Amino acid sequence: MEFNKSKKAYEEACRYIPGGVNSPVRAFNSVGTSPVFIKSANGSTIIDEDDNKYIDYICSWGPMIYGHGNEKILEGIDEAIKRGMSYGLGTSIELEMAKLISEIYPAAEKVRMVNSGTEATMSAIRVARGYTGRDKIIKFEGCYHGHSDGLLVKTGSGALTFKMPTSPGVPEDIIKNTLVARYNDLDSVKKLFEENKDEIACVIVEPIAGNMGLVPGKAEFLEGLREITKENGTVLIFDEVISGFRASIAGASKLYEITPDMACFGKIIGGGLPVAAYAGKSEIMDMVSPEGPVYQAGTLSGNPVGMYVGRNTLNLLKEDTTLYNRLEEKTRKLADGIRDNIKKLGIKASVNQLGSLMTLFFGETDVDSYEKVMNCDTKTYAKYFNEMLHQGIMLPPAQYECMFISDALTDEEIEYTIKANYKALEKLV
Repeated sequence: MEFNKSKKAYEEACRYIPGGVNSPVRAFNSVGTSPVFIKSANGSTIIDEDDNKYIDYICSWGPMIYGHGNEKILEGIDEAIKRGMSYGLGTSIELEMAKLISEIYPAAEKVRMVNSGTEATMSAIRVARGYTGRDKIIKFEGCYHGHSDGLLVKTGSGALTFKMPTSPGVPEDIIKNTLVARYNDLDSVKKLFEENKDEIACVIVEPIAGNMGLVPGKAEFLEGLREITKENGTVLIFDEVISGFRASIAGASKLYEITPDMACFGKIIGGGLPVAAYAGKSEIMDMVSPEGPVYQAGTLSGNPVGMYVGRNTLNLLKEDTTLYNRLEEKTRKLADGIRDNIKKLGIKASVNQLGSLMTLFFGETDVDSYEKVMNCDTKTYAKYFNEMLHQGIMLPPAQYECMFISDALTDEEIEYTIKANYKALEKLV
């Protein structure tokens, strides 16, 4: 494969955009190569500036659950755009979206639309603090909740990839109220509650961690969080920006049969457009202005075009009763094929898979914690990524990210990926 046009675009982009990209993981730094610039996508495939075609296992980091350019999701989009890109005033389609989310997700009695997962988590925490009158929060090692100041402590996603779990520019005064516990370790949470009695406003967690690679929460861990927060009058926030509407239609809440006090959504609810939301019990959400004293606003929040595509997506998810079974079947087939290859070749690696999410970890087995994630072999992953890239497979360009499987992926493409995986692993032996 040739990447001349991508390299040229990247070199020029570096003159105008920090690092040449608008989000760090796109830089391909951790896999030792120049980033690929994409010009188009359709179904399960993407095409770069050099006309190289790839089977897409990024899916825009989750939103493209049906693949790219799904006709039912895009139906009527031209007319929606012609009616107006933005009004800065209320619309009935915002109401439709809020009702849909509330109908699907048990904890979402009231919903506020925003534009990004970062906005959603930042706002939810502010509301939880306003509701409880407390300042301290608990987050978990390796869980990424966006780039707001108070949450950039031992975080995941691009921050892990670039070895910066905390970030310069974040004052100590802001993060002093952020307490960090160990993921899937309930005792570490209990200890923080004992040391900070009646001071913790909320616990925010990715119930299915997707920003240090895929690390599912253990049932007893999440159930324990629900019990502890209830006992202490603390708000439990599920960050379902990745897992919501992907792990199941009602996300981790449905899979684990746990109802949090608040939840944050993104990715899929915009169908590829920048749409996110935070939601929760009415008594908590009534703290939000103009109903209550906690201020949060956004000029483009509830943008009518984003709401239109989001509504189409959620309606399709509701109607398509076999989607999640299909996705599970596709993803399990891929995961099992890769596991077989690992076993045949004697590679030290493992595959985590849940629903349509999966991660191949090198150098560790039974990866269920931040500590094990950080012990993974990122150099081997970089070699593996490049071998797969040259076989037309677009994987996450970092060990600490999830693969996302779309419904557009065919059996033939899965079989091809398993064979490509074997060839790539064989070169690592």
